[in-house]
Amino acid sequence: MEKKRRNLWVAWLLVIPVLLVRGFTTLYPIIVTFINSTYDMSLLKGGDFQFIGLDNYIRIFQDDKLVTSIQFTIIFTAVSMALHLILGIGLAMMLNMKFKGKKFLRTIVLIPWAMPMVVAGLAARWAFNDSYGLINDLVRRFNPDFHFDWLVQGGSARAAVIAVDLWKDLPFFAILVLAALQFISADIYEAAKIDGAGTIRAFFSITLPNIMKTVLSLSIFFTMWRLTSFDVVYAMTSGGPGDSTSLVAYRIMQEAFTNLNLGYASAIAVCLFLVMAVLSMLQMRAIKRFE
Repeated sequence: MEKKRRNLWVAWLLVIPVLLVRGFTTLYPIIVTFINSTYDMSLLKGGDFQFIGLDNYIRIFQDDKLVTSIQFTIIFTAVSMALHLILGIGLAMMLNMKFKGKKFLRTIVLIPWAMPMVVAGLAARWAFNDSYGLINDLVRRFNPDFHFDWLVQGGSARAAVIAVDLWKDLPFFAILVLAALQFISADIYEAAKIDGAGTIRAFFSITLPNIMKTVLSLSIFFTMWRLTSFDVVYAMTSGGPGDSTSLVAYRIMQEAFTNLNLGYASAIAVCLFLVMAVLSMLQMRAIKRFE
């Protein structure tokens, strides 16, 4: 009994430092951010911060710029995740096939993911330029009179941002799905083939059910990354043209560090945190159904 107590004390001595670090780096910022959201903390007005209750939260629904950011964040997250799922699973299945140079291709595929997003965003700003960009240069090889400035039009700028985000993170998603595919025994596919199952039937009856838990788990993290993404917009469009490509996370950064309105930025951050928490719980429930 005494030995168990001693082991328990040792366990707590090892766990307490981790809990303290986690509390200081996670819980404390959340609490402080919520408190700040109830104050008028505009640094442009000086250091006299006044308690205003929920006024910052009410202002969220009256801010046209933020409404635009919310709309694009929903579009950005939904379209990007849908394409991650469809193209990511397809790419993973292709990489799982047996062909010469498979290992080399798997390595090459990860190069975009290894590139920092800020670098990818700056490169994309150049690539989508009308005068000297790589995209238009390729199109002009087939249509010499083609001219289109992708990042000047709102719709095309949004599509370009989504495309760059997809190009950057899709390989990583596919490699993780590939790891799940390799746990499926080839004998199962052979048995299904003998029973007359075709490629499509095998995919929906064998492949998809076996990787669904992994795909849903990945969807949680990749959705959270989309919701908190700002670097691609920061490097590529700076939220423009107008505010058409401004994501919520980018809007938080602008309010906090450009407009110096920490209270309002904190209110937006709290709302974003709550949305992320709800989505995480819903996705965790979906995962439990496949256990």
